[in-house]
Amino acid sequence: MECDICNFENPKGSVSAVIIKEGRILVLKRIEEPFNDMWDLPGGYIDAGETPEQAIKREIKEELGVDANIDFIGCFPGTASWKDKEFPIISHAYIAELTGELKLNTSENSSFNWIPISDINLKEIAFDSNKRIVEYVKNNFSINFEELKKLITQLDASADIKEINLFRSILNGYMSRKYADGKLVGVGWIFPRRTLLRKQAVIEDVVVDSSQRGKGYGKEITLDLMRWAQENAIEVIELTSGSHRIAANELYKKVGFQLHQTNHYLYKVE
Repeated sequence: MECDICNFENPKGSVSAVIIKEGRILVLKRIEEPFNDMWDLPGGYIDAGETPEQAIKREIKEELGVDANIDFIGCFPGTASWKDKEFPIISHAYIAELTGELKLNTSENSSFNWIPISDINLKEIAFDSNKRIVEYVKNNFSINFEELKKLITQLDASADIKEINLFRSILNGYMSRKYADGKLVGVGWIFPRRTLLRKQAVIEDVVVDSSQRGKGYGKEITLDLMRWAQENAIEVIELTSGSHRIAANELYKKVGFQLHQTNHYLYKVE
């Protein structure tokens, strides 16, 4: 019998997990067609009645034997096939933080590997949607975490930095990076937020390595963050800077920031 609804090219919903540890992404080796013996991301199809969030947590539990905390990356279109028939899919990608020890389900995948993000060969990745996800990861999450920690501790020597929070912060805003001779020597973040009055953003953690200061890198980073704000229709940018950071305060004034007379309070939620 001819199925009228089958003639519609509506994509099937799927989910994929991006799991990163020490700059390496977790991939699983498939044991069935299509793409037998190629590397795959943890994930699968969304079941009837499931949300994408429920689906990715279920797939991680089934394939890796652990629970996970997740953050949404984005949607990536692609194709899949069944009995030689190709059909469109839309993959919901999540960055996932495993909350236990990985226990691979070998009935679904034969092995796993942690591959450095910069070394991934897209030709070895199964499914075009996963290729797009991995390409996104390479373009956005590839960073020397040890160099980053060295920079941030120059702002706060007591800072305890988790790798997963780097990726979450990138997803929630924009990270400006400055390299010199292939080494990360400066960073800065900007995060948008919507209030009743306006669309605004906050600049945080602008820092240049102590050995590289006085070269204008701080200004480059700040102007890059301001560029991002303009391109994203931000109306007001705010930032705070300690009064002891004389050079930083002068820089912000030079590029157009005005000192706002207000009390700045912090409350630690426990």
